[in-house]
Parts: sequence; C-alpha cells; structure tokens
Amino acid sequence: MIEQANIAIERMSERERRLREMKYARRNKMRYIDKLLNELEMLNLADQREMPRGLSVAVDQLLEDSDVEEMVERKPDSVIEAMDLLYDIQDSLMFNQIEDE
Repeated sequence: MIEQANIAIERMSERERRLREMKYARRNKMRYIDKLLNELEMLNLADQREMPRGLSVAVDQLLEDSDVEEMVERKPDSVIEAMDLLYDIQDSLMFNQIEDE
C-alpha cells in the first residue's frame, strides 16, 4: 500500500515538474521575443528598414525553432515583417498557454 502511494506521488511530482518546465520555457521564450521586438521597434522608430546581421540571425533562428509551421517558410525582408512574424509567434504561445491551463 505504501509502495503504491509512493509511486503515485512520484508520478505526480514528475508531471508537475514537466508542467513547470514547459511554463518557464514558454515565459522565457516570450521574454526573448519581447526583447527582439523592442530592438525592432527602435529600428522602426529610427526609420531603419533593414535589420542588422545579428538581429536578423536571431529572428531567423527563432522562426526556425517556432512550432508554427508557416513561420519557417516566411523569412522577413524588413523590420516591419520581422515584427509581424514575432507577434504571430507570441500570439501562438499565448494561445497555447490558455489551452494548457
């Protein structure tokens, strides 16, 4: 009886740990997207249309890592396009968060 209770507790603990990891991973990704969006907004306010190489690489990597299938095919040609794509990714993360809760 005690052994079964221990097994049940271990399973619940593992499940809670996985959920916590997913939650923090999503928060960290959203925080990173916010940082990139802030940099893009600064470029947009300065009327810059092209992204610096480092920022472009970061956005491309985020698009490749995204769970949104259509994102991989769309490469941004401008600051505005990159912002739109990052907002789409952020929306999908928030939508998935609501479903998970």
